[in-house]
Amino acid sequence: MGSKKHSDAVVGCLCALGCEALFGLSYVFTKQATGVASAFALLGWRFLIAFAAMTVLVCIRVVKVDFKGKSLQPLLLVALFSPCLYFIGETVGISHTTASESGVFLACIPVASLVASALLLKKRPTRLQVTGILITLVGVLATVFAVGSSSSLSPVGYGFLLLAVASYALYTVSVDRAEDFSGMEITFAMLASGAAVFVTLALAEGAADGTLRELVTLPFRSPSFAVAAIYQGVGCSVAAFFLSNVAIARIGVNRTVSFIGVATVVSIAAGTLLLGEPFTVWQAVGATVIVAGVCTANAGTGA
Repeated sequence: MGSKKHSDAVVGCLCALGCEALFGLSYVFTKQATGVASAFALLGWRFLIAFAAMTVLVCIRVVKVDFKGKSLQPLLLVALFSPCLYFIGETVGISHTTASESGVFLACIPVASLVASALLLKKRPTRLQVTGILITLVGVLATVFAVGSSSSLSPVGYGFLLLAVASYALYTVSVDRAEDFSGMEITFAMLASGAAVFVTLALAEGAADGTLRELVTLPFRSPSFAVAAIYQGVGCSVAAFFLSNVAIARIGVNRTVSFIGVATVVSIAAGTLLLGEPFTVWQAVGATVIVAGVCTANAGTGA
């Protein structure tokens, strides 16, 4: 029994690390893609590609999903909170606020997830988990303010960023409750809902702007957009979502969210090494504090 618990902890932690590394690398691709397309165009293509890839894997039996005889309500809740509400909140929130403001709001996701887990799942975090996540929060805030702080004073932006934070916290709780479904089944449901919602939003935006033809041909006209959509579709949506769902199932919400700051460290490294962005002392301090926070949150837990 102890061996299985240790194995679950190792697998869960590795999945959480892999998930956040994939999300952190997406920064480079998003930076390249948003220069030629809107956020909803990228999301629409991202989830269309992700769902298509997942469907092919299911059809050739590389991935097995079986929803027969199971109540779909837990899956619908997972899909509602993430990707649907989360990405709408994040996308609209970021577009109405400054980079530093959105960074501060999104940095609070681990804390919100911890509170949701304690209140809704009755799983109280350990002192080390609370301490580690708070240390990680400080590290993320240090890296956010390292690039300068400014204010938009946008109630709409703040409201949508709060929606993103709350949605992600409720997503982690919903995944924990979806015990009857495998990680692949949860991921499939998330991708199906994401494709339905964001393709519809992208088409509506294109129709309103008179850019439907450009939207449909975008990946064929812009190699950088195509690469970004494929990476985010397969790397972030299929692989990272699956890893996140497995991590929550193996090590729980509290430990999984303690790894979220890793994405910030990876995005800083990727921006510096791949895009030639400046690397400041404060970013180095913030990255070090984030790593210390993750280690603290997972110290003495059998991983």
